[in-house]
Amino acid sequence: MKVLTVVGARPQFIKAAAVSRELRRRHDEVLIHTGQHYDEEMSDVFFEELGIPEPDDNLGVGSSNHSDQTAEMLAGLGEKIETVEPDAVLVYGDTNSTLAAAIAASKADTRLAHVEAGLRSYNREMPEEINRVLTDHAADLLFAPSQRAVANLREESVPGAVHDTGDVMYDAVLWARERAEANSEVLSEFGVEPDEYVLATVHRAANTDDPDRLAAILDALAGDPREVVLPAHPRTINRMERYEMYDEARERLTLVEPVGYLDFVRLQDCADVVATDSGGVQKEAFFLDTPCVTMREETEWRETVEAGWNELVGANETAIRRALDDADPPGDKPRPYGDGDAAARITDLLDDA
Repeated sequence: MKVLTVVGARPQFIKAAAVSRELRRRHDEVLIHTGQHYDEEMSDVFFEELGIPEPDDNLGVGSSNHSDQTAEMLAGLGEKIETVEPDAVLVYGDTNSTLAAAIAASKADTRLAHVEAGLRSYNREMPEEINRVLTDHAADLLFAPSQRAVANLREESVPGAVHDTGDVMYDAVLWARERAEANSEVLSEFGVEPDEYVLATVHRAANTDDPDRLAAILDALAGDPREVVLPAHPRTINRMERYEMYDEARERLTLVEPVGYLDFVRLQDCADVVATDSGGVQKEAFFLDTPCVTMREETEWRETVEAGWNELVGANETAIRRALDDADPPGDKPRPYGDGDAAARITDLLDDA
């Protein structure tokens, strides 16, 4: 079988790495990077860390408004599908790359498989939500990470075949955790001890582009008595500087440049608590048994909240401070996202399709 895998952002490569390791044992995979997100961290070292080859091609689309970006990717992916003639197109998550590949596969009458199908925030103001819904309704194979995701798809009566495979991110985190513990020296580099610091990430436009929300988040983090390590994306730094918040944040927080995947997993694994507005980080913290405070009003990963390991606090300074101080999840933790064997199950299902 020939599978054309489409990714467009760093988190998708991490998910794809888990499946590719399994997929390439049995099939021919062509990996296409749309170039949706330019990330300096995606160097040769990044691919070596994940144990996967570099993409077979990069469309180099780059940043643009949603319509232009999706249209350019759609045209490029349509040509790739025509050239490669895959038996299936495999997509991940909810980026514009995901939607463009879904449309291109549908137009080419090629089977479409969607990993992370069925996630819903029920916030249609999020571009990601539109991408998820449209991709799910176009997909022939829907690989859902949880029973809740399966139920969402059943409620929407999607025409494709729905499978509860578990979450490929669980596979990726388990793989990375072992290697990070053995090889990462990031704790000593930053001078922090396990369970004595807060790890924070802030990147979502709803938070960074609103000066009031960003100020509330930074003030709440700076008010925590523990050291707060904040790997800051250049875009977040740009907004801090624009709103004249950077100098104070640098004094009160440990601002560091983004780190590699293994180092970031190590930081999450050893943190006392994680504070984030990232969907992926919420889930990784859950997998690593680290309590999480999510600085959003909604989440696609409701299971982490219901289990008591994640709390939604928005950008409310008081709520963030309280949640950081009270983060103490229950001892027992359910396993709603499978057992860390999603990649093998997805490959088996592709075999049988």
